[in-house]
Amino acid sequence: MLLDTASLYFRAYFGVPESVRAPDGTPVNAVRGLLDFIARLVTDHQPDDLVACLDEDWRPAWRVELIPSYKAHRVAEETPEGPDTEAVPDTLTPQVPVILDVLDAVGVAALGAQDYEADDVIGTLAHRATGPVDIVTGDRDLFQLIDDARGVRVLYPVKGMGTLAAFDEAALRDKYGVDGPGYADLAVLRGDPSDGLPGVPGIGEKTAARLLDRHGDLAGILAALRAQDPAFTPAQRTRLTAAGPYLDVAPRVVRVATDVPLAAHEATLPTAPRDARALDDLAARWGLGGSLTRLLAALDR
Repeated sequence: MLLDTASLYFRAYFGVPESVRAPDGTPVNAVRGLLDFIARLVTDHQPDDLVACLDEDWRPAWRVELIPSYKAHRVAEETPEGPDTEAVPDTLTPQVPVILDVLDAVGVAALGAQDYEADDVIGTLAHRATGPVDIVTGDRDLFQLIDDARGVRVLYPVKGMGTLAAFDEAALRDKYGVDGPGYADLAVLRGDPSDGLPGVPGIGEKTAARLLDRHGDLAGILAALRAQDPAFTPAQRTRLTAAGPYLDVAPRVVRVATDVPLAAHEATLPTAPRDARALDDLAARWGLGGSLTRLLAALDR
């Protein structure tokens, strides 16, 4: 099981009231919410291995160089950390180190890679895996990794961790009309405002899916365009031709990396805390209460 950790702690932050606080009054709603999420996932799905994947670089320079608008709307105002600091709620930022400390004391692997996003870490681990993989994320970009032959599916939260939509190839085709790799091409054509990807103006999701169904993939669409395929409407031909410079670079930005160099890590899910003393100290300091108790009980089972 691979967790898109930031996606989940953002969801926890907005789903758990900020009135959930440590003894000193510091909000710990994201911390406790994420622990409850993991407890529920472990209880319901019983993974053998689990990795909390991290954004070491939420907006990699190599992606921005190709498409300058990539996630540009999420950049915070100028700060001492630099112009590419992500805009994050003030009361969430201090909770992230606490989350990492707790995961470390529990013994849950947390893994990132310099110059890469969590998506790329997930893509690399999924690519390396020799058995079935469940990816837990609220980010549709990771739909491109779905692969029935390799047992890779996405568990997409609908309401907390209690209601997850399980996306395999059939579910993906039913909703979007494409397979896993085809989803990346769909995202390139359609664009994604949440990631600052402009897409091809006038080519929406349904049109993109029809073009991919007809021509196989983005390369097939562009080859047919060059060959003057009469199946394109005049408007489609004009729009795709005008978007040529974008289509030359967007696939590299949108496609999840599967060859990221990763540090050695122990992914096996523990049955007891790795560092019980440190965990006791963290529980007392941050008032982790029932959330930590539920996670430890899930691991013990």
